[in-house]
Amino acid sequence: MTDRWALAPAEDGGAEVAPLGRDGLPAGPVRREPDLAEAVRGRPDVTRWVWRSTAEVYPRLLAAGLRVERCYDIEDAETLLLGHEGRYGEPRSAAAALARLRGGPVPPDPPQRSAEPGAQSTLFEPQAVRLPLEDLLAVYAEQQRRHERAEHPDRMRLLTAAESAGTLVAAEMNRAGLPWRADLHRGVLHELLGERYAGGGEPRRLAELADEVSAAFGHRVRPDLPADVIKAFARAGIKVRSTRRWEIQSIDHPAVKPLLEYKKLYRIRVAHGWSWLQDWVREGRFRPEFLAGGTVTGRWVTHGGGALQIPRVIRRAVVADPGWRLVVADADQMEPRVLAAISRDPGLMEVAGRETDLYQSVSDRAFSGDRAQAKLAVLGAVYGQTSGDGLKNLAALRRRFPKAVAYVDEAARAGEEGRLVRTWLGRTCPPPAGRREDAAEEAGLPQDDPAVPPAADGGTPAADGWLPGYASTDSRARGRFARNFVVQGSAADWALLLLAALRRTCRDMAAELVFFQHDEVIVHCPKEEADTVVEAIRQAAELAGRLTFGETPVRFPFTTAVVECYADAK
Repeated sequence: MTDRWALAPAEDGGAEVAPLGRDGLPAGPVRREPDLAEAVRGRPDVTRWVWRSTAEVYPRLLAAGLRVERCYDIEDAETLLLGHEGRYGEPRSAAAALARLRGGPVPPDPPQRSAEPGAQSTLFEPQAVRLPLEDLLAVYAEQQRRHERAEHPDRMRLLTAAESAGTLVAAEMNRAGLPWRADLHRGVLHELLGERYAGGGEPRRLAELADEVSAAFGHRVRPDLPADVIKAFARAGIKVRSTRRWEIQSIDHPAVKPLLEYKKLYRIRVAHGWSWLQDWVREGRFRPEFLAGGTVTGRWVTHGGGALQIPRVIRRAVVADPGWRLVVADADQMEPRVLAAISRDPGLMEVAGRETDLYQSVSDRAFSGDRAQAKLAVLGAVYGQTSGDGLKNLAALRRRFPKAVAYVDEAARAGEEGRLVRTWLGRTCPPPAGRREDAAEEAGLPQDDPAVPPAADGGTPAADGWLPGYASTDSRARGRFARNFVVQGSAADWALLLLAALRRTCRDMAAELVFFQHDEVIVHCPKEEADTVVEAIRQAAELAGRLTFGETPVRFPFTTAVVECYADAK
């Protein structure tokens, strides 16, 4: 009896299923089941399901009250494998993978849909092509062979397993939703913005601030139009290039104060105002549709609703259910801890293994106790600040932690030269536009391989505005991105394993994961389970550190708060 099965949904609501051996090959005949949910319910001993896409299958299973222990998402694995092979940007659907395997024309991926408030559909459904189970299994078997050809096969297998686990967590969070009190949200909006006027006009407070801005300039100005504001400053003899806070806040002009207040409140009205509340909150829950691995670094995104940028004041509406609590956990100083683990720098690992504040420990080693300067130096090394004070700070950091700085320096050089740059587990930074053939050669692929598109294909798509320039042909921009990628991407890999471990611990509890962004996780649980959840997060962080980076002295602690309201966590 095998505990691993493959599953392919059918158009009529049924499914094809088949047992798999440890080698990934079928261990029995393909069977036709009339109902997908019952096919899974009837096999409770299965611990891992192999399917085309978690987004296609798992929401239906959750709606039927079913939860699976593990899965293998073929299309997510295809994305990672293509990237590792220097083929980032090629179609990643199972149908495309099958066409490549069989030497046929490769179909493009279906276009992504636009965000739909309140919807829980998926990015590639229902347009995605369904394949018979036998074809899916052919793709799956080839993927197992491709794992063996990876630079570090064991790490690559762990990465694809972790990414698949992330898709399960994302689907479960989408179904659970973040607890949200619409009445409190409306109260916050009224407090900040004032009454709403009929006809869709600006609320009272914004209208007042707009009048103050205009009065300060001496003529009518639309503060919601940057071009209007820039023109008004020019008429006042002040040249500004934008209306960003950092550029205008130091200007000595009476319009600045009301303008900055207007911009802050305007953003709240647009991003999390009354229309947002109506569109995105249903039955006391905000469900933004989390998408695991939505950026090239592996960071998560949401498919709408601005969930990863909830203003602190709006967090007052995020309130646990009666008798429940929110366990809000923030990873402490994640970037330097990850850098210590991946660089194997003895000094930085020792510092990152202490109970004390990491930046303070670094400052004691290299910056005469100046914590702020130490933090700037560490983050400057990660983000590529190598001019002015950044260059001086980097030199001091290099003297004390040479292997750590050398690690990101080498990543930057590789990025500048168009070489492949990988996270610790094997997630690969996309090659620069126009350098696909070079990347393929480095990955061990023939330059005339038909699976490697020509440079004229336009390169890779932008990563939702985060860390721009990864597809840039500018070598310095590529270097800065690659320097950051090896740290941020490895942190994202670690976070996946953290979520997987935490999900496993919470499976027999009422607790539910409801929110995740980069270095923060929120668990909604009965107050009686709160202490258990806090300990589970600590243990999950330790386990994720060992699984991701091996045995190192580096610790990954969390600052954890047990609160009724999200706004009280910080």
